[in-house]
Amino acid sequence: MLPLIDKPAIQYVVEEAVRCGLTNIVIVTGRGKASMEDHFDRSFELEAHLKAKGKNAELAQMVAIAQLAEVHYVRQGEPLGLGHAVSVARRHVGDQPFAVMLGDDIMHERSPVLASMIAASEERGASVLALKEVLPEEISAYGAATVEPDAGEVVRVLDVVEKPAAADAPSNLAVIGRYVLTPGIFDALDRITPGAGGELQLTDAIKLLIEDEPVYGWTFSEGRFDVGNKIDYLKATVELALERPDLGPPLRAFLEELLQR
Repeated sequence: MLPLIDKPAIQYVVEEAVRCGLTNIVIVTGRGKASMEDHFDRSFELEAHLKAKGKNAELAQMVAIAQLAEVHYVRQGEPLGLGHAVSVARRHVGDQPFAVMLGDDIMHERSPVLASMIAASEERGASVLALKEVLPEEISAYGAATVEPDAGEVVRVLDVVEKPAAADAPSNLAVIGRYVLTPGIFDALDRITPGAGGELQLTDAIKLLIEDEPVYGWTFSEGRFDVGNKIDYLKATVELALERPDLGPPLRAFLEELLQR
């Protein structure tokens, strides 16, 4: 629910899913996160207040949020890791391929990454991971992928390792917070044991999945903000605000004046 300009980060993620044709959304929540459910629900009291005040634009925005998609919620009773979070959605997902989108990774609305991953998954009938080169010293914060020699944007993933030390990383190709997965991942999740950080890691399940079926990566370089990183959060705020017609001109003028000072 971290606000990015005037919307919480989770709304950017849901809007990205909708742009890619994914309108059946499952949000994995936990204790103390009821505000997330409230955000995507109707707020009749607030709507009535906006209507009475004649704030029709704001009213339309409120209604549109509730109509974005069919949003469902499942609760992760304990914070046992991303792999565990994905596993609790199994009954909802069933035997269909699905996308996993992490709430602290925001993609620019012009980014084709998720749409391209979905297309690649449908073409190959396989899982597809988002991959991005990071600085060697940053790879310990991610899963690191070993891939076949460069064959363009789509590459065959041969192995993945969760949060390796920089000296042990097989590459600086990081698994970023977008996944398109086949339902086979659930059986792999059933077989993993606690890994890095004592958590059930999705990366470890993907490593097992690779043994049973092909897994691919979609490589990209631009359009992603890690809003869990303070500098990236500030960059996202400034870049996205500059693009808005209501905020861009005055913000640009302020930044130019600030630089002169």
